[in-house]
Amino acid sequence: MSDFIGGFWHYYIAAITLVSIAACAALLMAMSKRRVSTDPEKTSHVWDEDLDEYNNPLPRWWIWLFWITIFYSLGYLWFYPGLGSFEGAGKWTSAKEYAEEVQVAEKEFAPIYERFAGADLRQVAADPEARLIGQRLFLNYCTQCHASDARGGKGYPDLTDNDWLYGGDPEQIQKSILDGRNGAMPALGAALGPDAVRDLANYVRSLSGLDHDALRAARGKEKFVMCAACHGPEGKGNVALGAPNLTDKVWLHGSSEATIIQTITRGRQSHMPAHRELLGEARVKLLAAYVYGLSLRQKNVVPVAATATK
Repeated sequence: MSDFIGGFWHYYIAAITLVSIAACAALLMAMSKRRVSTDPEKTSHVWDEDLDEYNNPLPRWWIWLFWITIFYSLGYLWFYPGLGSFEGAGKWTSAKEYAEEVQVAEKEFAPIYERFAGADLRQVAADPEARLIGQRLFLNYCTQCHASDARGGKGYPDLTDNDWLYGGDPEQIQKSILDGRNGAMPALGAALGPDAVRDLANYVRSLSGLDHDALRAARGKEKFVMCAACHGPEGKGNVALGAPNLTDKVWLHGSSEATIIQTITRGRQSHMPAHRELLGEARVKLLAAYVYGLSLRQKNVVPVAATATK
């Protein structure tokens, strides 16, 4: 795109735009001349054998509508930035309009968010109104990756279960949304070789009770020492590092032997974007409360604030 931001293109776009409008005006003037004739010119277009199309001038009201359109377009180009790099008399930009709309929205909705800013996140998760607001925030900002039902997909965590890479406490969820997360599984294929990778994959499958080759798993257990630094000696993971628990039946990228081999060989890169600047802490708190509440439903646990009201 850098080839199209030079000074030449400013004049090129402006010239094309103005010449096009002038051409429309010239065509309109040519077509608006009235022809007085007792034998109108035919266009040679005939329908149903005897319905001829004549070359008659346009109705006057059509002509005036076209002229109004031309004058409107010139006024629009003068006020808005439609001629190359010309900013327009109104100095309008989409970024400026967006910023103004955000200011109006913040002024209107900030008091609603602030009502929950000082409350404990567990209490916020128990508030029906707060959860409804959090659900709407989730549908706007999170469904692209985690789906509208929050069950995620291949490579995107399910937020409705009780398996958390970085911890499922309210504060940990809030931090994940505020600052984002970057998960990295290093590629070990070059260091191990294909046969050893397959052995290790069978051992990993054995940790969660999946079908596996017992002989290969036994050999893979010896190689697992390379993985213990992140996943722990028993493969139960490490919340501080975001290393998954390999002993449960929850798999982010899939549990087949081929998929695990690919993961070990090539590694994985996972990224959860930070939302601190986009949403602000008040809205993130409501969003975190909603996500926290999703996993509470799976545990059949009633939040503390809810029990206090009974």
